[in-house]
Amino acid sequence: MKSRAASAAGTVLLLAALAVLVAFPAFVSNPYALHIMILLFLATGQGEAWNIIGGYTGQYSVGHAAYFGAGAYGTLVLLQKWNIAPWYGAWAGVAVALLLSLLIGTICFRLRGPYFVLASIAVAEIVRLTVLNVPSVTNGAEGVLISDLPPFTIGGWVVTDFSTKVPFYYIALALAIVTVLATWAVQNSKLGYYFQAIREDQDAAHSLGISLNFYKNAALLISAFFTALAGVFYALYVRFIDPTTVLPLDLSVQIVLIAIIGGIGTIYGPMIGALVLIPLSEVLRSNVIADLLIKSGLVGVDSGLGIFLKGRLAQAHVLIYGILVVVVILFMPQGVLGFVRKLASRKEQG
Repeated sequence: MKSRAASAAGTVLLLAALAVLVAFPAFVSNPYALHIMILLFLATGQGEAWNIIGGYTGQYSVGHAAYFGAGAYGTLVLLQKWNIAPWYGAWAGVAVALLLSLLIGTICFRLRGPYFVLASIAVAEIVRLTVLNVPSVTNGAEGVLISDLPPFTIGGWVVTDFSTKVPFYYIALALAIVTVLATWAVQNSKLGYYFQAIREDQDAAHSLGISLNFYKNAALLISAFFTALAGVFYALYVRFIDPTTVLPLDLSVQIVLIAIIGGIGTIYGPMIGALVLIPLSEVLRSNVIADLLIKSGLVGVDSGLGIFLKGRLAQAHVLIYGILVVVVILFMPQGVLGFVRKLASRKEQG
C-alpha cells in the first residue's frame, strides 16, 4: 500500500514537473535561461542514450561522439550543398550513424572490458580524422556553417521560422522526453532483461542462449539512434559544426560522465547528471569561480594563481571533469542518485 502511494505521488510530481517545463517559455523569455534549459535537455538525451549501451548492457563505449557527429554532419552537409530541408536530411544523418554503429559493433564487440573501451575511442578518432581529411564533402577543419534555417511548414502554413529559441526549447524537451521514455521501455522489456543479463555476466548470459553480439549490437543501435538525433538538434541549433565541436574525445567523455555522475543503469540518473554537469560547464566557461575568488579578495588579480584562474580555468574543463569522476567513484560509486537513495534508506532505518 505504501509503495503504491509513493508511486502515485511520484507520478503526480513528474506530471507537475512536465507541466512546468512546458509552460516555462511563457513566463521566462530570457534567451540565456532558455539556452541553459536547452543544453540541459540535450545533455539528458545524450546521457539516456549512452545509458542504454553503458548502463544497462555494461559496454562502456567512449566513442559516442562519432554518432553525434554523424547526425550533425549528415544534416548540415545535405542542407548546405544540396539544399535538402533538415527534417528530411536529419534521417540521412541518423542512417549514417546506425550504419556506423553496426560497423563499430561488428569489430569492437569481439573485445571486452578495457580493450572495448580503447577500441571505441580509436574508431571515434578514425571518424574524426576522416571528416577532417575529406574537405570536398565536409569542408574539413573549416567546418559547415549555415546562416538561416528554412521555415518549417505544413500544407503552406508556417509552423515556425526558428527566429527565436522557443521552438528549439520545445524540440529539445521533446527529444529528452522521448529518450527517457525509450529508456523506460527498454528497462521494462524482455530486451532490457537480456541487456542487463549481459551486463551482469556475459558468459552466464551466453550459456542461457542469449546471443551476445546480437543484443550488444541492438543496444548500440538504439543508443546511436538517439545520440545521432541529439547531434542533428545541436547542428540545427548552433548552425555551425566542425570536427573539434561535434567529434572530439572530450565530447564522448562528457556523454559518459552525464550517466556516471547521475547513476548508470537508472532512468533518472542521466537527468541528475545533466543538472550537475551543464551548470558546472557554464560556470567554468564564464569564469564565474575566478571572478568570485578575485572579488572576494581571496586571490589577487595580479598574483600567479589569479592570472592562472582568469586565463586557464575556462579551458580546464576536462581536468575538472576528471577530478569530478574520481570524487564520484570514491564517495558515490552508484552516482548521485544512488548516494541519495542510500541516505534515504539509512534515515528510514534510523
